[in-house]
Amino acid sequence: MTYVLSTSIEPPAVPALRRLDPRLRIMSAVAFAITAVALQSLPLLTVMLLVAVMLMIAAKLPVGQTLKRVIAMDSFIIVMIAFLPFTMEGTPIFTLFGFPASYEGLIRAIEIALTANAVVMAMLALAGSMEEVTFGQALHRLKVPAKLVHLLLFTIRYIEVLRQEYRRLRQAMKCRGFRPGTNGHTYRSFGYLVGMMLIRAMERSERIMDAMKCRGFAGTLPMTQRFELRGFDVVFALGFSLFMTAMLMKEYLL
Repeated sequence: MTYVLSTSIEPPAVPALRRLDPRLRIMSAVAFAITAVALQSLPLLTVMLLVAVMLMIAAKLPVGQTLKRVIAMDSFIIVMIAFLPFTMEGTPIFTLFGFPASYEGLIRAIEIALTANAVVMAMLALAGSMEEVTFGQALHRLKVPAKLVHLLLFTIRYIEVLRQEYRRLRQAMKCRGFRPGTNGHTYRSFGYLVGMMLIRAMERSERIMDAMKCRGFAGTLPMTQRFELRGFDVVFALGFSLFMTAMLMKEYLL
C-alpha cells in the first residue's frame, strides 16, 4: 500500500479589511480621525468607538499586542484625564482632598478618552495592519512628498538595527559592572551612551550611503507597487463616507 502525502498547503485567508486598497485604508483612517475629533456628543463618540472595535475585529489583529498598544496610549493621557475634572470650572459634583471636581470637566475627560481610544483603534486596524513598505508606497501614490516617504522607509528599515546597537552597548556596560543609580557617574555614563549611539549611527549611515551609491542609488527609491480600486473598495469607500457624513450631520445639523 502506498501513501501519498499532499504537499499543497492552502495559504491562510486574508481578512477582507486587509484586502482593501492601501491608499483607501490610509484615507479612511485619516477621515475617521478627523470625524472623531470633530464630535463632542458622548453617544456619537461611543458609536465611533464601537465602529473602531469592529474594524479591529475585521482586521483580525493580535489581541495581546493590540491591547498593549492601546494601554500604552491610555497610560500617556491618564494623568491629563484624571486631573481635568479638578482643573476645569463648572458645577461641582464631589470633592477630593478639598479640591472640587466639576461635572463639565468629567464629561470632557470622558470625551477625550473615547476620542483617543476610537482614533487609535481605527488607526491600528486600517493603517497599522499593513506592511511598512506597502504603507510607504501607498503614501507615495497619495502624493506625499518623496523625502518624507524616503525618511519613513529608511527609519522602518534601520530602527531595529539601532535598537540592536543600543542593546550591545548596554550589555557592554553591564559586563563592566555598571549599575544605574541617581548619581553623577550614572548621568555621565548615559550621556556617553547617547553620544556613542549618535557616533555609531553616523558611521553606519555613511557606510550605508556608500553601499547604496555602489548599487546605483541616485537619490530616489523605486516605487514599483501598483494599486487599483476594485468593486469591494468602492463599496467600502461609499459606505464609510456615508457613515462619517451621518455622524457629522447628527452632531451639527440635527
